[in-house]
Amino acid sequence: MFYHASQVGGITCLEPRISNHKIPLIYFSDKRENVLVYLSNAIEKYCKETGFVYEGAWQKWGPYGFDQAGRQQLEEYYPNALETTYKGVSGYIYQAETIVDSGFDTQIPNAFTSSEPVMVSGVEFIPDAYEAILQAERDGLISIIRYEDMSDSMKQWNVQMIMDEYRNAKDHLDYQHFLKGNFLFLTKD
Repeated sequence: MFYHASQVGGITCLEPRISNHKIPLIYFSDKRENVLVYLSNAIEKYCKETGFVYEGAWQKWGPYGFDQAGRQQLEEYYPNALETTYKGVSGYIYQAETIVDSGFDTQIPNAFTSSEPVMVSGVEFIPDAYEAILQAERDGLISIIRYEDMSDSMKQWNVQMIMDEYRNAKDHLDYQHFLKGNFLFLTKD
């Protein structure tokens, strides 16, 4: 089974869309828990909640990696990031029995892409993405590194990474707005 997350309901056929890789694809995982993070985009949500008007394609925020066992590991780069991004957000996890694999290598474990439309074989409504993520953690399907549990060295790396991201986001005003709002050290001279 292949899984795809969306905030849009009523989809019967998934269509390729242009995303971060700049080519039209549909992204899937063969692990349901791995698509929960795609039920909300922290950048888009923050910008809309703060009244930031933006007409372009929203930059994506993917605060996760994978541990040595291949299990998805969510990382909170700022306090309460998971709750702020996912609490109260509903969406859908679409299922597909088969896809035509595009052959595009996302470099993400258990991820697949299709450049062809894919028929939906099932759908699951997720009433609260945050609660679904916490349940997946309790079930041992994902792990979460909370901001307050990060080591000092990881927090220092985080500051440098965010400063670099901000400098390199000159063409993504939505991303800069999000970063400045959540990483207050960017507002200091």
